[in-house]
Order: sequence, then C-alpha cells, then structure tokens
Amino acid sequence: MTIKPLGDKVVIKMMETEETTKSGIVLPGSAKEKPQLAEVIAVGPGAVVEGKVVPMEVKVGDKVLMSKYAGTEFKFDGVEYTILKQNDILAVVE
Repeated sequence: MTIKPLGDKVVIKMMETEETTKSGIVLPGSAKEKPQLAEVIAVGPGAVVEGKVVPMEVKVGDKVLMSKYAGTEFKFDGVEYTILKQNDILAVVE
C-alpha cells in the first residue's frame, strides 16, 4: 500500500534532530523543538486554479524546510509522516 496525496498536498517525513546541544547537554524529549527539516516522500498532481493544473515545485526525495506548525501528522505502517499543502513549504534545501 502506498500514500498518494491529492491536489497540492505533499507527504513528508521529518528528519531526525540533534539530541544534544553544542555544549554537550543532552535534551530530554519534551525540551526538543519540532524539526522543520523534512524529506519529501510523495507529491500530489498539483492544485487546479481556474481549470488549469498548477504544477508542483517539489519532487520526491527533496529536502525541504517547512513552516513550524504546518500540516497534519499521521502514522502509516508504523512510520510517522506529515501531510501539508505545498504553500507550507518554505524552501528546498540543496
């Protein structure tokens, strides 16, 4: 089974964050910020505006920077993903 987003939706998987600070202090789970860097797992076909499909700017495998509180988190086959609109993606990290 696969995930196929609709419209201008993108499925991302959050990338792991550092668990220690630069000075070597280990952070507990509750003190860590939600990561904003993610990998694109699946991309929808694009939004339809005035009868025309607006193409997607990201592709599967891209590393992206997203808005901090964007999207809806869900679990699929035991893995946590987030689905969000393309507009919530701020940049592609190269």
